[in-house]
Amino acid sequence: MILTEFKAHYPYTMKQDLVWGDMDAFQHLNNVAYFRLFESVRIAYFNELGILETMGLKNLGPILHSTDCRYRIPLTYPDTLLLGACISRIERDRYTIEHGIYSYKHKKLAASGSGLIVCYDYSKQEKSRVPNSLIQSILSFQKNCKPRLIDLENCRN
Repeated sequence: MILTEFKAHYPYTMKQDLVWGDMDAFQHLNNVAYFRLFESVRIAYFNELGILETMGLKNLGPILHSTDCRYRIPLTYPDTLLLGACISRIERDRYTIEHGIYSYKHKKLAASGSGLIVCYDYSKQEKSRVPNSLIQSILSFQKNCKPRLIDLENCRN
């Protein structure tokens, strides 16, 4: 995947320098660091969409249910990375976010993965429906990359 394809696929991106301390004994980026990079872009995107503000105001927010990573090339220091995020699927009480890591040094996709996010009501300690305001925010931000909407007709908030 070249840079223009990466930017087209991931509507939210941010640059991040690779950190020397994240290297492992095998002379490349430790596998745990990829998940921290995914987390960084995910939280930044959540902030952009207003999810963290909603969490503070309504006690309603995201919980990471599961995540995965497909390692494509080893990353080594020094390198500058472009991290990407895209919400690809929205269901009644959950949504899927795709993550990508692009290496400027290698000029290609270094890793990709996804996370399943469950909408959670922290006051009631239970799952909740994805708020319509969040769905509209995602659709507005991701104009060229619309998520699949699954079973939302009964979703009212």
